[in-house]
Amino acid sequence: MKKLLLPAFILLFCFNVQAQQEDEDGERNKETGFLKDENLGKNELSINALTLIAVGALDISYERNINEDSSWSTEFWVQFNEEIADEFYRDIAITGKYKHFFSSNYARGFYVHAFGMISNGDYGEELYYVGDQLVEQEEMKFTDFALGFGIGGKLISSGGFKADFSGGIGRNLFNSNSPTIVGQIMVNLGYRF
Repeated sequence: MKKLLLPAFILLFCFNVQAQQEDEDGERNKETGFLKDENLGKNELSINALTLIAVGALDISYERNINEDSSWSTEFWVQFNEEIADEFYRDIAITGKYKHFFSSNYARGFYVHAFGMISNGDYGEELYYVGDQLVEQEEMKFTDFALGFGIGGKLISSGGFKADFSGGIGRNLFNSNSPTIVGQIMVNLGYRF
């Protein structure tokens, strides 16, 4: 039951974000009909504050808005905290995402995304025995590619500050030494320019 609380919270938050974004009554661009926040720019840089604090990993993102309904992003993850690294399998990961927004505002509000992730790290242990005696214990390294999807919500202030909350789940496809399921929970804070 506890495992369902976080996804339920993210889903409710995203719907709340969508409702707030649609209720805003700002000045609209006469050509596109969208709020003038599209003039803030099409590029966004952000950092995942949640993984930085909770996991000790640097997770930075660059996002480019394609149009008012969609964007693509690239994320780079590096694990720094050795104590937590034993509990967390990914050491390095590069993720590409495509986001589709369901808001009447320019590239913000509730969205769904698809992602592809290349990651490597240590997962499981390989044991070597001679007779009944354990001779060597070695961590198994992996490099794998995962495909997945998720949901989220993005808020953009009039000054360009960005808060993006999302969660996603995917599956590694090629290596039997890698974890089968990969997950992402993100609280990205950044700036649109």
